[in-house]
Amino acid sequence: MFLKKKYILLFFISLLAIILRFWKIDSLPSSLTWDEVSWGYNAYSLGLDGRDEFGRFLPLTYLESFGDFKPPVYAYLTIIPVWLFGLNEFSTRFASAFFGSLTVFVTYFLVKSIFKEEKYVEAISLFSAFFLGISPWHVNLSRAAFEANVSTFLLTTGIYFFLKAMRYRKAYLFASALFFVLSIYTFNTARIFAPLFLIFLAFGFRKELIAYKKDVLFAIIFGFVLLLPILPFLFSAQAGLRYREVNIFSDISVIERTNQEIINDNNAAWSRIIHNRRLAYSFEFIRHYFDNLNPSFLFISGDGNPKFSTQDVGQLYLFDLPFLIIGGFLLFKFKKGFWWILPGWLFLGIIPAAITRETPHALRIENVLPTFQIVVSYGLVYVLRHIDSYKSLLRKGLVIAIFSTLFLQMSYYLHGYYSHYSMEFSGEWQYGYKNSISYINNIQSNYDEVYFTTELGRPYAYLLFYLKILPEDFRKKSIITRDAFGFVTVEKVGKYNFIKSFNRIVKKNKQLFLTNSTAPVGVKILNEFKLLNGNVILTAYEY
Repeated sequence: MFLKKKYILLFFISLLAIILRFWKIDSLPSSLTWDEVSWGYNAYSLGLDGRDEFGRFLPLTYLESFGDFKPPVYAYLTIIPVWLFGLNEFSTRFASAFFGSLTVFVTYFLVKSIFKEEKYVEAISLFSAFFLGISPWHVNLSRAAFEANVSTFLLTTGIYFFLKAMRYRKAYLFASALFFVLSIYTFNTARIFAPLFLIFLAFGFRKELIAYKKDVLFAIIFGFVLLLPILPFLFSAQAGLRYREVNIFSDISVIERTNQEIINDNNAAWSRIIHNRRLAYSFEFIRHYFDNLNPSFLFISGDGNPKFSTQDVGQLYLFDLPFLIIGGFLLFKFKKGFWWILPGWLFLGIIPAAITRETPHALRIENVLPTFQIVVSYGLVYVLRHIDSYKSLLRKGLVIAIFSTLFLQMSYYLHGYYSHYSMEFSGEWQYGYKNSISYINNIQSNYDEVYFTTELGRPYAYLLFYLKILPEDFRKKSIITRDAFGFVTVEKVGKYNFIKSFNRIVKKNKQLFLTNSTAPVGVKILNEFKLLNGNVILTAYEY
């Protein structure tokens, strides 16, 4: 009977997670970002002729994307949704929402594997899945086409199968290796975290792994073979360029500051020691690391980027804080099961983000989920167990108070997200491209040339996406340039030109312009495209 009840609860938790991730996903967030559009169109292109938008056949190492070189798995996962539902917002975001929902389901079984000997493991497992299901952090990132969200599923599942191998059959190591390797093909952060965490797990389970040397060796060979296609790229100039762009160790201002400090101290020997650049970079790393544990980021206002947060709720609920503290203390006190995995997971999961300049960063540390939710659940179950020993009236009052607080905070977040978020932040999601492209497509036959500003981002990608231009036509009718580093720029598609400034264009008849700035004096304004808050974002005009 109990077995049926727990699976019924897991079913409803999973159903809630699915609803929160899929409901209105085609219109909330309000528009596709250029990265999302790129994922959708590349999936569309791969589904048609097996090539990405620029013609590379079945790419395994990367997809070219606006000067970035993205791991390709998300595009492949989106091929079937695009085939089933067409090239649109829903199909583009489907993989993130689907695997985000699936992560909630897997979390239940993962927690059971971690705390198998714990008396209250079922309660901890169900609460962990529930808290991840309603997490502002995870819900936000599951509702847009973020490859990091798929990577979180792959890593969580890889860890689950690793623990299954340690408890039951060593054959599960092959499944674990598969999921860890797939995460490396999915998101850049996983390329650092996955190897680090596997080393951590190997050390923690060294006795078990030594006892099954043959299985371990075959699993390692299996994983290495799967990695072979991507290994050359990981050490390539393109990968290195991306790393130099974002990492703190390429920040020359740190060296300039230390040199200036040494000069201020008259080049004293002690100053060269104190203001050593290596020491300065170490402090930078520590500062960036702990930025990601900032209480305001975690519990009050969330990530400063509105794509990752509603700005008025933390990445976690404030409700989580006391139970996170209690749970963390109890983990170290009782040391039940494979408890040590959680602090190791959290510690290592932040390292990839700590070496980058922009911190805190909810997307780059999403791979720490669901550690927070598991620790919170551990603390909450402990509190509820002790409340159970109180007198009936007091016990009921405390339980009602705890869950009422959670319900109010969850309601506040969901109301803000589903009712106000789009209106406040449609500009952050490049709103306006869809309407403007639909408009100019209806009148483009009246013009010889169309000029589209690139000030807002990457309009060519929206043109391909919303007009469903065949990839073969795009490759034939486009002007595409690449700089010395391999960064790609699409300057023209058919009669559509994509430029930053219109000042050098020779103005003549039959030209259509779309700008995000004030239209020149004396031109004929054809249409204005507004954000959901009423502000004009694009203007169509002709001379």
